[in-house]
Amino acid sequence: MTTPVTTTPGTHQGPAPSTGLTPVFVRLKLSLLRNGLRQSSGRRAAYVASAVVALLFAALQLLGLILLRGNEHAATVSVLLVAVLALGWAVMPLFFPSGDETLDPTRLVMLPLRPRPLVRALLVSSLVGIGPLFTLCLALGAVIAVARGGAAVAVGVVAVPLTLLVCVALARAVATANIRLLTSRKGRDLAVLSGLVIAVGAQLVNFGAQRIGSSQEGLGELDPAADVLGWIPPSSALSAVHATGDARYVTAAAQLALSVAALFLLLWAWRRSLTRLMTSPDGSTLAAAEPSRTKNRTTGLAARLPAGRTGPVMERTLRYVWRDPKTKAAWVTSLAIGLIVPVFNALQGTGSVYFACFAAGMLGIQMYNQFGQDTSSFWMVAMTISSTRDAYEELRARALALLVITLPYAALVTVLTTALLGDWRTLAESLGLSFALLGAMLATGAWSSARFPYSIPQQGYKNVAPGQAGLAWISILGGMIAAAVLCAPVIAFTIWLHSAGHSASTWLLLPLGTAYGAAITYAGLRLAAPRVAARLPEILTAVSKG
Repeated sequence: MTTPVTTTPGTHQGPAPSTGLTPVFVRLKLSLLRNGLRQSSGRRAAYVASAVVALLFAALQLLGLILLRGNEHAATVSVLLVAVLALGWAVMPLFFPSGDETLDPTRLVMLPLRPRPLVRALLVSSLVGIGPLFTLCLALGAVIAVARGGAAVAVGVVAVPLTLLVCVALARAVATANIRLLTSRKGRDLAVLSGLVIAVGAQLVNFGAQRIGSSQEGLGELDPAADVLGWIPPSSALSAVHATGDARYVTAAAQLALSVAALFLLLWAWRRSLTRLMTSPDGSTLAAAEPSRTKNRTTGLAARLPAGRTGPVMERTLRYVWRDPKTKAAWVTSLAIGLIVPVFNALQGTGSVYFACFAAGMLGIQMYNQFGQDTSSFWMVAMTISSTRDAYEELRARALALLVITLPYAALVTVLTTALLGDWRTLAESLGLSFALLGAMLATGAWSSARFPYSIPQQGYKNVAPGQAGLAWISILGGMIAAAVLCAPVIAFTIWLHSAGHSASTWLLLPLGTAYGAAITYAGLRLAAPRVAARLPEILTAVSKG
């Protein structure tokens, strides 16, 4: 192993290239950007398009904030906007660690660089890019919206670059502190959470906008939140501009000092993390496994699963959900949407308890294309299937693994939706409908997996291999239509109970829907098993194309 030639604060090991380091890093950032765009015309077009959209949005935001000047709620909107902007800078390195190659300081550990000049050079080079320009436009617009008087303008001249520096330093400190995690397999899986955060965040913003629009106070409802965030950097720098305009000079000085202190604290934390990162060994120099970390195979998940073929297949399926990035992404998306749709509609007062069935439907989709999730490794599974009985046990175990998650989750969403609506009388029937739909999805998913398998590429962001998009559409869309048809008897019985005035007997739908879902699942597995056993070579060819 080659020891990194680095120094810690307070030590000196010969001359360090501290002078002129910042221009070198700025040129390096520009070179990385230029060389990246030279790789392909598609990448160039995507970068230019994203830059144009981002700058256009920034210009519109700047114009909107300027037009907001003089409005009584200008300070509230500006403070909240800066707070959201800072939050974005803090979380983006976690969700998109590969978005900027210069966020990875481990590339510099072999260079004789001291932390202090390195932090300064990295901070300045981080100001090059679309993100910092976007932030600068929004900070400038926010200051223009709230600045009143010469003193406020003077404070604003300091607040704009201070806000930008705090945001950039925050992103760098977070990225450096978590870089070992972010560059690992588990760390890259953090990007999967971005779908959940974006989905939940969009619904929260939509819900908040509707509440504000329907309220008589309007933006006044946000004043308490803005008052609190006005003391949290970097929003405190903007609040200092507003306080200066109101002649509250002591408050303005305190708020501005908070942002300055936050900047120095972030730079100190960044420098400390950078020093530890560049002087401490990583996992490649440590033992791959220690006796204390050895797992006991007689305990844990494997010990709680059924014996025979069922247990190992269930364990393999559940491990795919936890470890495979694309499988995990699909599950996270389904879990999020399955909860968001019924719950947020219930919170808005426009929902129905039957929306809870959306959770069962979204999770049931995970049964589709079961063998495609195995990709080329399906050949090992195929070698263990020599009869219809083997195929049935394989499909049954996969369905049971999905039920471990989907059954309690569908029940939880249904109970939560019912509680929010306060309509407990419909709980039994909505649970029965959810379980019947879940059973129908498992049945059609098993049959669809055998009849229309397709490959999921392991690399990139595509979920369907080229040339197989038609198979994917037939598999999922056709299966969902078939599941709806299979649920028709239960739905018809529900409608009849209500229309005939037998609402008191709707509790029967819970045992009926549960039994119907179990029977449909069993029938679907039985019908799909012979087809799987007979079409193993075709299935293997189809799922291995990616």
